Amino acid sequence: MSGEPLIRAALLLLRTLARLPYPVLRRLGEGAGALAWLLAVPRRRITRINLRLCFPQWSEAQRRAVERRHFRCFVRSFFERFIFWYGPPERIRRLCRIEGIEHFQAHRGRPLIVLAPHFVGIDAGGIRCLLESPGASMYAAQKSRALTEAMTHGRLRFDARMLLRTDGLRPAVRAIREGLPFYFLPDMDLGARDALFVPFFGVPAATVTSMARLARMTAAAVVPCVTRMTDDGYVARFYPAWEGFPGDDLEAATRRMNAFIEARVLEMPAQYLWSHRRFKTRPPGEPSPYRR
Repeated sequence: MSGEPLIRAALLLLRTLARLPYPVLRRLGEGAGALAWLLAVPRRRITRINLRLCFPQWSEAQRRAVERRHFRCFVRSFFERFIFWYGPPERIRRLCRIEGIEHFQAHRGRPLIVLAPHFVGIDAGGIRCLLESPGASMYAAQKSRALTEAMTHGRLRFDARMLLRTDGLRPAVRAIREGLPFYFLPDMDLGARDALFVPFFGVPAATVTSMARLARMTAAAVVPCVTRMTDDGYVARFYPAWEGFPGDDLEAATRRMNAFIEARVLEMPAQYLWSHRRFKTRPPGEPSPYRR
């Protein structure tokens, strides 16, 4: 068995495992993450490079500990994602609680962007929020059709509107103006188009300006939501809406976003998506740090 049939079989297995008692599933996910750290050499290398760039002041032992913990957290979150994609609402509510919901409720029915950085609990928090209010978000099609189908099924089943990233910002503008909270994930390297090189832990990072531009076009409030993995589930925390955002300076607004994410990373460094090639797009003349 290979290719899509193998992926479908793996997805079915994970969907079955998600019915196990949560402490058992958590241990399975963390164990699989420890194994992934040993076997997923290319992703381990990317994680190591990112941590070295962002935390040069740390010892090698400190970075290695965060690296190993990241793999355990990330794979555990993927196992648990099948609870959020397929489990009943009451189990989802028990597994992920919400803090600061008043910051979200204050803007319901009006243009609203929910800034959701790429921490391992991002799906858990996003789907849990859909149990409070309909919403919209963007997604990128995966290389595997089976995985794309599972992901979109899980995210669409609670009154959500999923917008394909390649369709641009126009559908997002419409959704925001219709009063749908827009769950936005703008902290990945998507190339140089519509991006500025602004610091992320002191390293120039190609950062899309789309959140600031969307807020400007729709007069939307920006309310961050960061989901933290805990020993017994997740906590999705809303923060107060940003005052004076985006202002007149697009670069300053984009720097503000990165600075906020940096502060949250320092609170839980192993839970950020370090296995993504965050610095693959470089300023002209600067080589990629991921080249061998």
